[in-house]
Amino acid sequence: MKEFAKKYHDLLTGEYKGINLTRITTFEEFYQKQIVDSVLPLEVSKVFKKSIESTKVVVDIGFGGGFPILPLAYLYPDKKFVGFEARAKKAKVVQEIAQKLGLKNVKCYHHRVETINIDIPVVITFKAVGTIEKFLPLIKYREQTTVYFYKGPSFYELEELEPVEKKWKVVEELFYDLEGTDGRTLIGLKNKTVPRGTLKKEIKNLVNLSQLI
Repeated sequence: MKEFAKKYHDLLTGEYKGINLTRITTFEEFYQKQIVDSVLPLEVSKVFKKSIESTKVVVDIGFGGGFPILPLAYLYPDKKFVGFEARAKKAKVVQEIAQKLGLKNVKCYHHRVETINIDIPVVITFKAVGTIEKFLPLIKYREQTTVYFYKGPSFYELEELEPVEKKWKVVEELFYDLEGTDGRTLIGLKNKTVPRGTLKKEIKNLVNLSQLI
């Protein structure tokens, strides 16, 4: 993983320095706060690890500089990873970086989550995004969907899960240590029901995920 991280860091601080994909410049800090932060849930959460290993497709929303999508894709070359990013330049550059890192299982798109119809079973990751209450309702799903949010140590002071528990079941709530930080919180949720029947008009206008993998 450190060899992969070194190549990644060299690209971010060299060829793509002007894109501002990360504010972290030293390798050790980059490795800890971006790479380890992206993959540590695999070590501390059996629930998260089982979800990733049981799915065929992982979707990462708002990946920014490529986290956690690229480190996770490196560890699971047999899985398909699809990323959606609202900023076109970042989506384009992270796709280029994935190719230069030899990650053939990654596809990055300039799309917002609310424009995608999740028409296949997936695991979705959100890292360093807004509140759970804001983002969960944006997910348009037609199949089993498990969502994991990477959150900071103050999650319960800033957010609450009650507003989303009508439609989503909490499958993981875990606080864990990350060296050099005040800790992290992993929140996992799974949809309780799946819409059936004829697609609504707004769903018909969305892009099917199955067409993008």
